[in-house]
Amino acid sequence: MALLSFERRYRVRGGTLIGGDLFDFWVGPFYVGFFGVTTIFFSILGTALILWGAAMGPTFNPWTINIQPPPLEYGLKFAPLREGGIWQLVTICAIGAFTSWAARQAEISRKLGMGYHIPIAYSVAIFAYVTLVVVRPILMGAWGHGFPYGIFSHLDWVSNTGYQYLHFHYNPAHMIAVTFFFTTTLALSMHGSLILSAVNPQKGEPVKSAEHEDGFFRDHIGYSIGALGIHRLGLFLALSAGIWSAICIIISGPFWTKGWPEWWNVWLSLPIWN
Repeated sequence: MALLSFERRYRVRGGTLIGGDLFDFWVGPFYVGFFGVTTIFFSILGTALILWGAAMGPTFNPWTINIQPPPLEYGLKFAPLREGGIWQLVTICAIGAFTSWAARQAEISRKLGMGYHIPIAYSVAIFAYVTLVVVRPILMGAWGHGFPYGIFSHLDWVSNTGYQYLHFHYNPAHMIAVTFFFTTTLALSMHGSLILSAVNPQKGEPVKSAEHEDGFFRDHIGYSIGALGIHRLGLFLALSAGIWSAICIIISGPFWTKGWPEWWNVWLSLPIWN
C-alpha cells in the first residue's frame, strides 16, 4: 500500500518531453506518454514486417527465419522489399522503438525527480546496435554489411565475420570488451549473493545489516567498495562492455582489413627488440 500511495503522489501532469498532456496517462501500472505510443507503433510494425518477410521464405520456424540485408551491389541505396528492403524497414522500426523506449525512460525519470542514469545506460545498448546496422555499413559503403535478422542466420553472420578477420578474438578491443563482460558478471554475482546472504539468514537469526556486508568483503578481500560504490562500479563495467563491443566491430573492416593476428606484429617492430 505504501508503494501505491507513492504512485498517487507522482502521477501528476508534467515532465513530458513531447506531446504535453495528450498522452500523459497510465494504463494500469504502466506509464504511456508520447514515446510509449511510438514504441508500441514501431514494435508492432517491425514485428509485422519480420512475419511478412518470413512468409516470403520457406518456413515460419523461429529458429530459421532469415531477414537478410540488401546485397552488396545495392550499396547504401534503398532496395526492393524482397531483396533487403524489409531488412531496411525493420532496422528503422527497431531504432525507432529503442530510442522511443529510452525517451520514455527519461520522461518517467523526470516525473520521479530522478537522474537520467537509466536512459543514458540504455542508450549505450542502442549505440552498440546502431553501430552494427548503421554506422559500420555506412563506413564500409553498403547496407549488406549489416547482420541479418534471425537466430541461426545471425549466429552464422557472427561466425563468418570472425573467420573473415581470421582469429577475431585477437582483436584488442574485443579482448577489452569480453573482459568487461566477464567482470560485469563477476561484480553482479558477488553483489547479488552478498545481498541474499545478508537478508536470508538462518532460521531464528535476524536480518544482517550493511555493516555485516562491508565486514565480509573487508575480511575476504581486504576492502569493501560500499553500497553506493558497487552500483557505480557495476554501471561503469556494464557500459564499458557495451562501448568496447561497439568499438571492436566498428574497427573491423572500416579501419582494419587484415587478419587480427597480424595486428600484433607491431610488437616485433618496437625498438626494444633491436
